[in-house]
Amino acid sequence: MTRWLTTLAGALALLLISGPTSAQEASASSGLSQIVSSGTLRVGMSGSQPPLNFEGKDGAMHGLEVDLAHGIAGLMRVKLQIVRTPFAELLDALESGKVDLVMSGMTTTAERSLRASFVGPYFLSGKSILTRSTTLAQANKAGDLDQAELKLAALEASTSEQFVLSAIPKASLVTTANYDEAVKLLLDGKVDALVADREIVMLTAFLHPKEGLATLREPLTIEPIGMAVRPGGGALANYLDNALGALEASGFLSGLRSRWLERNDWVSELP
Repeated sequence: MTRWLTTLAGALALLLISGPTSAQEASASSGLSQIVSSGTLRVGMSGSQPPLNFEGKDGAMHGLEVDLAHGIAGLMRVKLQIVRTPFAELLDALESGKVDLVMSGMTTTAERSLRASFVGPYFLSGKSILTRSTTLAQANKAGDLDQAELKLAALEASTSEQFVLSAIPKASLVTTANYDEAVKLLLDGKVDALVADREIVMLTAFLHPKEGLATLREPLTIEPIGMAVRPGGGALANYLDNALGALEASGFLSGLRSRWLERNDWVSELP
């Protein structure tokens, strides 16, 4: 893998060989310049979103986004530093300069794009639910879930929370700081369903085979998952866009999606 990363890095260097030609462009390149000068790429992740990012039994970080971050750092020829941050605080960390970019199952939305520039997507997800109710699991549109007697759980500051508030307003909503708390509410019978990205609910159902959990056949939305950088970071965004293109063309990204989204052998790495 090191050999082809080196080759790709050389190709990207040729694409980005021309430097800033104005004060504005020079300012936009400061994020990339800082990464290159420090020799470290700081990536913000929640660390609690398997199969995208999670802490394994060995105490190390694993997941699709972890592997992708390593791939990008390899192309840049810098060290990778994963900065674990609660999901709701990730954009704050980006704005304050604590991280260079965010990669944590973050859907590109118009509202978030007011605070950050997004690169990607590197895969597509969609909203689904996890429930013990066979009736709820047969829903094929948000309106089927819009019932005043329902209590739903969703991750705080996530698009799942926004989806419930806008598309399922009659239901009661409980937000949690992480998915573990939300799953516990469901298993304890304190909520009727968990609203989350398709990958999260499918994994949870797989991990609790005796709990009678069910999910939807098809997601209710289509959501592009991308990486966020600070606004005005044109050089960094341009580099990342080229890097994703190179990793896609090489087969690296498709390999990651196959390993983490289509197989379950990695589940043994969960704590």
